[in-house]
Amino acid sequence: MSQPPMAEQRPYSFEAHGITVEDPYFWLKDQSYPKVDDEDVLDYLKAENAWFEQNMAAHKPLIDTLFAEMKGRIKEDDSSVPQKDGDWIYWTEFEEGAQYRKWYRKPVSGGDKVLILDETELAKDKEYFRLGAFSVSPDGNLLAYAADDNGSERFDARIKDLRTGELLPDTIPGTLSSLIWRADSGALLYGLANENWRTDNARLHVLGTPVEDDVELYKESDEGYRVGIGTTSNEKYIVIATGDNETSEVRLVPADNPTAEPILVAPRKKGREYSVEERDGTLYIHSNDEHINFRLATASIDNPGEWATLIAGSDAFYMTGMEAYKDFYVIEGRRDGLDQVEIRYYDDPDRVEPIQFPEASYNAGTSNNPEWDVTKLRLGYESMVTPDTVYDYDVAAKTLETLKVQEIPSGYDAAEYRTERVTIEARDGAMVPVSLVYHKDTKLDGGAPLHLYAYGAYGYAVPPNFSTTRLSLVDRGFVYAIAHIRGGDDLGRQWYLDGKLKARTNTFNDFVDVARGLAAKNYTALGRITASGGSAGGELMGAIVNSDPEIWGAVAAHVPFVDVLNTMMDESLPLTPGEWPEWGNPITSKEDFEFIRSYSPYDQVSAQNYPPLLVTAGLNDPRVTYWEPAKWVAKLRNTKTDDNMLLLKTNMGAGHGGKSGRFDSLYETAEEFAFILWQMEMAE
Repeated sequence: MSQPPMAEQRPYSFEAHGITVEDPYFWLKDQSYPKVDDEDVLDYLKAENAWFEQNMAAHKPLIDTLFAEMKGRIKEDDSSVPQKDGDWIYWTEFEEGAQYRKWYRKPVSGGDKVLILDETELAKDKEYFRLGAFSVSPDGNLLAYAADDNGSERFDARIKDLRTGELLPDTIPGTLSSLIWRADSGALLYGLANENWRTDNARLHVLGTPVEDDVELYKESDEGYRVGIGTTSNEKYIVIATGDNETSEVRLVPADNPTAEPILVAPRKKGREYSVEERDGTLYIHSNDEHINFRLATASIDNPGEWATLIAGSDAFYMTGMEAYKDFYVIEGRRDGLDQVEIRYYDDPDRVEPIQFPEASYNAGTSNNPEWDVTKLRLGYESMVTPDTVYDYDVAAKTLETLKVQEIPSGYDAAEYRTERVTIEARDGAMVPVSLVYHKDTKLDGGAPLHLYAYGAYGYAVPPNFSTTRLSLVDRGFVYAIAHIRGGDDLGRQWYLDGKLKARTNTFNDFVDVARGLAAKNYTALGRITASGGSAGGELMGAIVNSDPEIWGAVAAHVPFVDVLNTMMDESLPLTPGEWPEWGNPITSKEDFEFIRSYSPYDQVSAQNYPPLLVTAGLNDPRVTYWEPAKWVAKLRNTKTDDNMLLLKTNMGAGHGGKSGRFDSLYETAEEFAFILWQMEMAE
């Protein structure tokens, strides 16, 4: 191919609120979706893939070098730290060269290990495989699991008899939920994805009976709400929760009798979020009803709507969650943007025991604690320079025991790297935290390239975590930076609210201002900054290349949510109704329509220079549908005024997360980094 593919423009327009919108690439949305069989659409995507392969071919040696580096930092025959759950100890193992895990257990009383699930075997001859729900029955005899083999996130649930190794005939297709056992191990609760890929139900399947006879325990009527199921930590109650991005409602049913009349904890109230735990007839309710940073309240199971404050909300401490155990409970949160884990006691509310961690900037939290009656708490910990570490925290002794530190076979010396946490002032005066890591030999004189990453939506805080793949840039002289921009809840709930709905553009401005601020502090220079983000973070990439194209040396946008207006106007799409509280509803509100249109990356593409761009998509992606990045790239090709590289790679057999095997996924990261190094003229 001597030229990149140019998608045909076909006349199409729609009118809303008296405004006509032209969309000449509308045809790239296959009208039979989720089935994609339009030959014109497929031919265009294949042509873009061919253009991607052709242009990346010259850099195959670099890709292979990067992949070898990344793979060399992975312990191939790795295993998880075993954890006790009832009469068994469970763990997973990777075999050398394997893409997927094997799941094992052995009796606490002693005996040989037993393979209970082999992902490698399940994934055999499949282009894509993802294990979803995984749940062992209370009696330890049965395993319920769910798998997706095409990336569409519609999981088929199966049940395996762990005594014989045989699969039961029961098959539940199209699940999109946890799999929760009835207390007697004779039935399973689950949720089905409806035709719009929305879980609006909770159902009960009795083993050995036809799936069509399953009992619907709950049906949600609001199309914007999703239903989830779980259990209280003591496994006494099954939790049926429903909600959208700003409102929740919880019902409890006895785990030994899930068809009993549900206990409604509190009816939905717009803007109120809450979750529930239970111990000895007392409910523990984590809610934002009285303070934006949440409080912890209690109520009697007999009067669940009468809440009394146990821990009041705080401006200084953002309470992100509560976990209940038999003799103590755990409060997790953030103070000044840094993770906090506190042990507290039912009989002494004023007794607070914070767990102390060794670094000034880190990512820490509870991890894999399946049992109710414990004296030790399993924790995960990492920082920008400290590999993933698994601890057991002895609650009585207040001591941390290191169980495992992530092994890096090719070698790693934390002393070779430096990490910082700096603050950059945004244009409206907000102070945005930034986490940085770089090699100790990298000169901070303005000459270093810098890679900037962020997400900035849904209240998801990007942690200052450790990454072995990141080292391939850092070892080549890059400063790597994570911008903790508004839209995430890094600095509390208000930080999230200040980046959604009418405040959405704060997210984009923060990212741009961080880039300019880091250049002003001599970490890098404008034009020497590369950037990446995925999904809603891909929307961020689309916005910042429209607004400030000259800053970026190269940008990678993964499954980018860039056709925001059209998607929020299409009620039939899986996520749309539930997303209106996050982005606004352009169908009913002209103000929302005009505001979304003013920043939607696809709508704001203009005749200007753009930086080099690598864009990815998944044909089966139900979250950001393939046509969003495809339409965006098509419009960019036809509109931009530069000759910079623009590549689109569509995974034709995968979904939102790209390829599924651990090495296949790693190879895609190597492709991204090779593109960045190539565009920064650092490919040699």
